[in-house]
Amino acid sequence: MEEAIGIEVFLTSSEGIKGKIKNYPEDFIVEEVPVYPLPSNGKYVIAEVISRNWETNRLIEKLASCLHISSNSIGYAGIKDRRAITSQLMSFPVEIEDLKKVSLPDVKINILYKSSKAIHRGKLIGNHFHIVIRNVEGKKEDVEKVIKEIEEIGGFPNFFGVQRFGIARPITHIVGKHIIKNDFEKAVMTYIAHPSEGEDEESYNARKFLHETNDFEKALEIYPKKLVFERRIIRHLAKKPGDWKGALLSLPKNLVKIFVHAYQSYLFNRILSCRIKRGLPINEAIEGDIIIPWGKEMIIQSYDGILVNKKNIDKINEQIKKRKCFPSGAIIGYEGMLADGKMGEIEREVMAKEDIKREEFKIPHLPFLSCKGMRRIIIVPIRNIKWEMKGKDVFLSFFLPKGCYATSLLREIMKADIYSY
Repeated sequence: MEEAIGIEVFLTSSEGIKGKIKNYPEDFIVEEVPVYPLPSNGKYVIAEVISRNWETNRLIEKLASCLHISSNSIGYAGIKDRRAITSQLMSFPVEIEDLKKVSLPDVKINILYKSSKAIHRGKLIGNHFHIVIRNVEGKKEDVEKVIKEIEEIGGFPNFFGVQRFGIARPITHIVGKHIIKNDFEKAVMTYIAHPSEGEDEESYNARKFLHETNDFEKALEIYPKKLVFERRIIRHLAKKPGDWKGALLSLPKNLVKIFVHAYQSYLFNRILSCRIKRGLPINEAIEGDIIIPWGKEMIIQSYDGILVNKKNIDKINEQIKKRKCFPSGAIIGYEGMLADGKMGEIEREVMAKEDIKREEFKIPHLPFLSCKGMRRIIIVPIRNIKWEMKGKDVFLSFFLPKGCYATSLLREIMKADIYSY
């Protein structure tokens, strides 16, 4: 299943401890380390939102509905895991008294202050994680061995985790590719139909019905109420048959962007998998690599980088050992640097196998989805993973920079099937 999202290999050779995370939301606690906008008597209310078992996009939609505002007007820095307890900063263009009236199950809103600046995507430092892996098969020595191996390597592969693609139905990248290829019908039907094993029976059967019949009016009667976005699209198509583009645009803009970004993430995962499978290091540079400087800001993605050649490779690898820079892989877009040498061969090979060209990421039919392209570090530096074992459960605490996935670390430790994450 992981191969479907571009993850084809483990970096570590130690035996995995198996087990399962997220048996309960309390087993996966995410505490955002935010960048606070300056206080002022501005139009935005800045608040800490603590939620239990809420997917971020659905939470934003519900908050917007309660406040009678557009979901696009609520600011937040990053998407959080659904089956978890998460805390994150948000901005709301409303009065404090209006926000105080909002009441949702398993959601607590701590109002902080007003500001003239909204919260924007990516404007955070990172996240602290407190995670429990239940019912592990390994012993304490096995946990110690694999964590020691990760720390000796200096980190773990910076794969985009399964949440990026949908845990029950990892299809967001497929939707994204259809959008890039200007096939809105396939994009929409992949998202709302396309039944997948792993989803609950009611949702699976509803998707199967629509996939086989294309009967949107009947589908609206049988689709579960929890499938809010799917029902919105189906309602649109029941009223306006064949308006595939309009149906897609009935979704929040941030959600539509996620589809295209997910396809970029899939390509990156394939590139990184190929590098590891070919025995090329991720904790040191090779000729042709593009490295990204690393400082206090802990920037993991950049439009720029430094090309590694014969003259500078020794100096760069010394800097990598000091954690002052790291090698990168391409997030494919219509611009941006591609590597030279062996890494460049991998990046171009993945694009060729996917039958995708860089210029296709300039999307004239939906310009707001156009993606310029970037570089992303291929290793997440990590030290001092705190852990303890109680019976068959392992308790972990660690910090990751923004844009890095805890599940990409956990898969190296657990080496379990994809549904265990």
